[in-house]
Amino acid sequence: MPATSLDQVVSLCKRRGFVFPGSEIYGGLANTWDYGPLGVEVKNRVKREWWKTFVHRRNDMVGFDAAILMNPKTWEASGHVGGFADPLVDCRKCRQRFRGDKLLEDKLGVAAAAVLNLDQVQPMLIAEKVKCPTCGSLDWTEAKRFNLMFKTHQGVIEDEGSQVYLRPETAQGIFVNFKNVLQTSRMRLPFGIAQIGKAFRNEITPGNFTFRTREFEQMEIEYFVDPTVHSALRPEQAFDQWKETIWDWYTELGISKDRLRVREHEQDELSHYSSRTLDIEYQFPWGWGELLGLANRGDFDLTQHEKFSGEDLKYTDPEDATIKFLPHVIEPSFGCDRTVLTLLLEAYTEEEVHGDKRTVMKFDKRIAPVDLAILPLSKKENLLGKAQELYKKIVQETDLVVDFDVTGSIGKRYRRQDEIGTPLCITVDFGTIGEDPAQGEKDTVTIRDRDTLKQERIAIGSIREKIAEAWRK
Repeated sequence: MPATSLDQVVSLCKRRGFVFPGSEIYGGLANTWDYGPLGVEVKNRVKREWWKTFVHRRNDMVGFDAAILMNPKTWEASGHVGGFADPLVDCRKCRQRFRGDKLLEDKLGVAAAAVLNLDQVQPMLIAEKVKCPTCGSLDWTEAKRFNLMFKTHQGVIEDEGSQVYLRPETAQGIFVNFKNVLQTSRMRLPFGIAQIGKAFRNEITPGNFTFRTREFEQMEIEYFVDPTVHSALRPEQAFDQWKETIWDWYTELGISKDRLRVREHEQDELSHYSSRTLDIEYQFPWGWGELLGLANRGDFDLTQHEKFSGEDLKYTDPEDATIKFLPHVIEPSFGCDRTVLTLLLEAYTEEEVHGDKRTVMKFDKRIAPVDLAILPLSKKENLLGKAQELYKKIVQETDLVVDFDVTGSIGKRYRRQDEIGTPLCITVDFGTIGEDPAQGEKDTVTIRDRDTLKQERIAIGSIREKIAEAWRK
């Protein structure tokens, strides 16, 4: 069973070094989080698996990494300057500010809240008796639009001409470089451009640990498709293919299908650029939440950037130079931080072993922060020497992340490795160095499996083979 409470995972993350509150020694900064030594390993491995799956293992994909700061006209063209805003309401009693649509989502559901106009938000809050989460009052102001982009200034003079924005999404960096990528990579439709990077949104009501934060990381793909009648892959077909592909990626990483669902957006909740959008949602301890958005953006973005920049961004058919058009775009947008949080929740397991409670993180081996732990039975010099020799051999001959732990009893060290999700532990004892035949033959070690708790005595020379066998399962 996965974690039933977010507090279980938050506590483990702080205790074992997955995620810490941001700027904690200064009292923190609301809803900022820092990935610790184990958390950064999990996050990097999630990104590596994503890149391997969607870029390296496909011949129709290339990678990209755009700048965070972009010409402000980019955000005028994309519609973010004029339309990227949330409906905010203030509680007249305690003066706290909230997103009215999010308050109504909790009461009515996402689909019902999404169709409300700005002037309907406050009356609906009153009608549905949605009280202030802080003070319990039912006295809301009228809803007002609040732009979510962070503003900053470029250069030494802070005036209107120097104002720039921290990007609210990574997608636009791909669109404005469509022509550059096309010319240098010589790709043919259909093809995609993938990017992993930070984005920033001045959310009014962030929360639920790392689920909704103002600084977050996206793993995003813009997949360009020929919309003309002679196309072998129509945009609608590409959309359905991506839907299946991304579902498989999540489930193969160990996320239960029982806690995933697909939610299609109703016509009246679609973004202005989308003809079809769906979310893949996960059942978090607080309810269903979005992991990924898949949208058919049509040619909206390329049309806008062509209009605002004056550049020709059309694709030329390589077989017939007289055929030029703007491709349509299918966009799978993965939340990296949300994916990591989901995998933490899924991995968290509490079980009873011989009358004791064991907490274990049952990560898929590909994303476990540590692959293997070397545990010398004691701190005696000759035993430590043999264990360190084995540690160095494995580190030098493999790409595995290996921990070396000598602190505490062997039972406590096993439990520690269980809590961080280490798939295999190798114990070096006095049998290994030929001093105690009762513990085992010389040049043999005990290898322990995280999930089954099975312990097996193997020869040191067969360790690599045994590890490879475990990774094939």
